[in-house]
Amino acid sequence: MFLDVVELRDFYDGHLGLLARRMIRRRVRELWPNLRGQSLVGFGYAVPYLRPYRGEAERVIAAMPAQQGVLHWPPEGPNASVLVDEAELPLEDASVDRLLLVHALENTEERAAIMTEAWRVLSGNGRLLVVVPNRRGLWARFDHTPFGHGQPYTVSQLSRLLRDNRFTPTRRMHALYAPPYASGLVIRSAPALEQVGHRWFTRFAGVVMIEAQKEVYAVRHERKRVLARARALLPSRKPAIPVPANRDRIA
Repeated sequence: MFLDVVELRDFYDGHLGLLARRMIRRRVRELWPNLRGQSLVGFGYAVPYLRPYRGEAERVIAAMPAQQGVLHWPPEGPNASVLVDEAELPLEDASVDRLLLVHALENTEERAAIMTEAWRVLSGNGRLLVVVPNRRGLWARFDHTPFGHGQPYTVSQLSRLLRDNRFTPTRRMHALYAPPYASGLVIRSAPALEQVGHRWFTRFAGVVMIEAQKEVYAVRHERKRVLARARALLPSRKPAIPVPANRDRIA
């Protein structure tokens, strides 16, 4: 289930949250260095990673699921956040260039519905970026951070989920190599640990990040099954009635 939005806000206001924000935001920027003129939507609790794009992207919206709750964002300006149903985003088809999912897939029981909506709202050349806790990382083993709640993923598990829902993974990143402790030593050492971990220990990162592209011409498995059932119900062609060999000729 989703964490409460106030818990998420309070975490990101603390020392560990600031550390997570800084390390993950750096990797997001590497994947999406320039979104000038594009629309960006964050689903879940993505606001810590949306802020750098507010003065750059054409439009930035924070969509927060009803089970989580919503807060006014950004606090210093006009509201750009909206409360949404995770299975029915209030966005038009193919209207979003970039979609960022953070604190979303690991918490929901409606993964298929979220992925269907993500596919629907993304434009033909749109990109999806999913950030989830890494099953092998330390952050998934402690529940005093949001990354310790819900279902963590490995790279292969997340890639399979994306492929099963008509997305093609294109690039992947990892982040959060420092242990989830709010000590001064950990906070000061985090940048160095991030560099070492990114080079040598990616499988033990705190989060997995995969960018994926929408498969525009994908055929859904459900449609294949429906077509197969429909064909099975079609009437078979009746055989031609044979003409008896001794039939009398008409004079």
